Amino acid sequence: MSINDPRWGNNQGDDKRPGDQGPPDLEDIWRDFNKRLGGLFGGGGKGGGESPPPVSSRQLGGGLGLIIGVVALLWLGSGFYTVDASQRGVVLRFGKFQEVTTEGLKWHIPYPVESVELVNMTRVRTVEIGFRGSDKAKNLHESLMLTDDENIVNIQLAVQYTLNDAAEFLFSNKDPDEMVKQVAESAMREIVGKSKMDFVLYEGREAVAKDAHLLIQHTLNEYKVGAGKGSGIQISKVTMQNAQPPEQVQGAFDDAVKAGQDRERLKNEGQSYFNNVVPKAEGTAARRREDALGYAGKVVAEAEGDASRFKQVLAEYAKAPEVTRNRMYIEAMQQVYSNTTKVMVDTKGNGNMLYLPLDKLMQSGLPTQTDAAAAKPSVPETPAAPQRADVDSRSRDALRNRERGDR
Repeated sequence: MSINDPRWGNNQGDDKRPGDQGPPDLEDIWRDFNKRLGGLFGGGGKGGGESPPPVSSRQLGGGLGLIIGVVALLWLGSGFYTVDASQRGVVLRFGKFQEVTTEGLKWHIPYPVESVELVNMTRVRTVEIGFRGSDKAKNLHESLMLTDDENIVNIQLAVQYTLNDAAEFLFSNKDPDEMVKQVAESAMREIVGKSKMDFVLYEGREAVAKDAHLLIQHTLNEYKVGAGKGSGIQISKVTMQNAQPPEQVQGAFDDAVKAGQDRERLKNEGQSYFNNVVPKAEGTAARRREDALGYAGKVVAEAEGDASRFKQVLAEYAKAPEVTRNRMYIEAMQQVYSNTTKVMVDTKGNGNMLYLPLDKLMQSGLPTQTDAAAAKPSVPETPAAPQRADVDSRSRDALRNRERGDR
């Protein structure tokens, strides 16, 4: 008897349940079923007990209906599924695409009618070309490529991608990593085959990676299977891990690179010297040209002025020759005396030579001859007067001796 039976624990020997008290207990039905099954195979007489009473059709129908109801509820409950924020659910009905569901609690018709494939859309997947795991684990079959100038380079490439369409990713790709690897390798070989070796190894590495990114994405977008629109793959980043010549020629290539760097350094030094010297020389030449032009203008202007002045003087000389000649003499003497500080005057009457040290007079602040004449007679004479007289007498004697020698 089941522990759920309300008669459990009573000292009644009769376990039979009247047929008008509702559906039988499931454990009783299962136990009776086992007994009848054992009786069919000849085991019912063992144990000396009485054979179980036959199950009525009402009891059997009620038990089967309950079992079917529970199984149906479990089957319907298996259609519930949860989609995370980073996932998309692809519902398939008998293997054919039905719809794409977003995040949240969803329900679909349970198996075998419909099934759900959960696809992670934000996980970054990485494909390595030319190496595996580290730069030292090289795969030369993938990394060796030929450039436009017929040189071989060893390129190691890493491609990262995510998904932009869950349905296209499931139905258009059998092995997405292998497909991305083959497309990336093909795109890189095409770009390297159109470029020079130095461009790929040095100044153009970023440009090569950018062009490879665009070409890989374009190829994946054009990749269609049946009525599909593409591969459902979005390339996020293409990175050149390493780019170098083959190991067999690495030493010679390093020497060539050093020679090229020395050449560039010498060119830069020469250009720097050129930039320093040439502007100075050009500036000096321009200054001298300007000075020459200024000097030429000055000389021409002075010549034209002198010619004009001569014409004017000639006209005045024609009118009054004597006056013009005296005026010209006075102007010439004025110009001569204005440029000197020492004057020697030979008096015409007695032949004495008068020396006027104008520079000394101007420096010492002594009065000139005009100021001395206008001064008071009480001013004493300077002690240098006798020496000046001796100088004048010696000068006069030398002049007389010179005149006698000439005669």
